[in-house]
Amino acid sequence: MNSAPNLLSLLSLLPVLATTALAQNPSGDEALSKVLVPGEDWQLVGEGYGFTDAACADAQGNFYFSDLPKAVLHRVTPEGKVSAFLENGPQISGLKFGSDGKLYAATQRPKKQIITLAPDTKEITVLADEVTPNDLVVSHKGHVYFTDTGKGRVMAIDPNKKLSVAAEGINAPNGITLSPDQRSLAVSEYKGTNVWIYRVEADGALSKGTRSMELRTPAGRPDSGGDGSTTDAQGRYYVTSHLGIQVFDTTGRLAGVIAKPTNKGCVSVAFAGPDHAFLYACASDKVFRRKTQAKDALFLQPPKR
Repeated sequence: MNSAPNLLSLLSLLPVLATTALAQNPSGDEALSKVLVPGEDWQLVGEGYGFTDAACADAQGNFYFSDLPKAVLHRVTPEGKVSAFLENGPQISGLKFGSDGKLYAATQRPKKQIITLAPDTKEITVLADEVTPNDLVVSHKGHVYFTDTGKGRVMAIDPNKKLSVAAEGINAPNGITLSPDQRSLAVSEYKGTNVWIYRVEADGALSKGTRSMELRTPAGRPDSGGDGSTTDAQGRYYVTSHLGIQVFDTTGRLAGVIAKPTNKGCVSVAFAGPDHAFLYACASDKVFRRKTQAKDALFLQPPKR
């Protein structure tokens, strides 16, 4: 006798069921079951920060992140010990290690610049001034690529410190990463719904840009919030977004969406920790990590062909 109410209840659940199926994608070639570890969830690493961003790792598995408004860089050892690595420094929104052992950073204050930071001496060298960077990635050859979100483009700095426009026409480019062989560059759209893929030429130039991965958006929103990105050694791409951490395989197909650690925004991710098998996430005022079956594609090391 209650068939009408039950039918209405079922219809109301259809969007949820569809989202759940999409997130799990159990039959996919690169389903999340190949990434996540059963029984493992997000673990709190640290809290009480202003706003966390600029996730990256070194070769030893130490994890680095920026407390952007407080202008503090923190380091997390593979065992999980958190300490301040650089205090009273610039406000950093993007951070990566280069093959030369230096940290490359996109700064917001006191100036918008691309800089390098020597880990031992903390000496800062300016690579590019009067730029408007958001996030960056550094190839093993020493090419620096960074997103200029406001101007819809990707900028490049070659090993001779020459600055150039590498790609244009992207809808608020934000996160940026490389493929494991470093022959492709991926750029996420914050205000759009795609991740662009570019071919990296031998001289570091970008060519043949195409809209590749389609980022899912929350119901009623036209923008994905595509933000920080990283890549694992198997060539899967991880992109933070409004919905969660969207994972794509090497062909651009969605493998699934990993739930955010909290209801707050999650803007930056990187693999670090023991064996580089932990996915770290910068989520507003907190940092989390979870054990995975994947490992980092370390761009500071020679690329895997």
